[in-house]
Amino acid sequence: MSGGLAHTTVLLNEAVEALAIKPDGVYVDGTFGRGGHSAQMLERLGSNGRLIALDKDPAAVAIGKTWRDARFHMVHRGFAKLAEVLSELGVTKVDGILLDLGVSSPQLDDAARGFSFRFDAPLDMRMDTSSGMTAAQWLATVDENLLAEVIRDYGEERFAKQIARAVVAARTIEPIHTTRQLVELVGKAVRTREPGQNPATRTFQAIRIYLNGELEELARVLPECVTYMQTGGRLVVISFHSLEDRIVKHFMRDMAEGDKLPRNVPIRASEALQGRLNLIGKAVRAGESELQANPRARSAVMRVAERSNVA
Repeated sequence: MSGGLAHTTVLLNEAVEALAIKPDGVYVDGTFGRGGHSAQMLERLGSNGRLIALDKDPAAVAIGKTWRDARFHMVHRGFAKLAEVLSELGVTKVDGILLDLGVSSPQLDDAARGFSFRFDAPLDMRMDTSSGMTAAQWLATVDENLLAEVIRDYGEERFAKQIARAVVAARTIEPIHTTRQLVELVGKAVRTREPGQNPATRTFQAIRIYLNGELEELARVLPECVTYMQTGGRLVVISFHSLEDRIVKHFMRDMAEGDKLPRNVPIRASEALQGRLNLIGKAVRAGESELQANPRARSAVMRVAERSNVA
């Protein structure tokens, strides 16, 4: 399985430990990537254990398909299709689900994918290169107001309006086909730069998140995770920016609180309503040694929750 370990997996040991894997359990790796987490999960599973891995990236799926392990099943679909996949496989309950969000290092480092402004490459940005609209196609027709809204909301970019105006003006002269074209447009529109950060960072992030429906898919799958987990099953989510982490944090907190009673209702502690999740520990971040080995881990935040016995 060495082919799946070509990149550094963030919070590898912490995530697998948090799953508290049972040797005969059924687990889901919702974001296979290059298989770092999956490989360690399989090491902890016994002969009767089962691991189902999902990924929408054909390159990731191709690697998973080379693995020869009867306990492992690779599926070419994103985690937003979790319920559909489990239903097709006849799985009604699982013992743990891992979601490692965002873009993997191989995706960022592959110039042809168009995720990174470090290369001059076609402006693609699709997680699933077998379907959907490329970033170049979207930028060719998107309304200026929508573009500004996307860059502002998904990239938390202060100069969203200026960037959108520059893009719309530029495309009337020539199509915006490459990452370098977009980087240069953004660079001229952003008046102040954050130290050590390319001015196009937030815009690239925003377009990628929007085109791939990343936040919507995350919000959709979290309730499904709770539905499919056994009592005592663990949900482990690794986020890489504040928008993702906010969704995960609020969801887990709300699921842990359960149905809220009106304030000042007199009840005994034993009668307090329990939520469908129990929070496990505090948010976990990469340690100093991991950050030195893999600077991309600096924004990673891992949250863990356990399924309660509340239906």
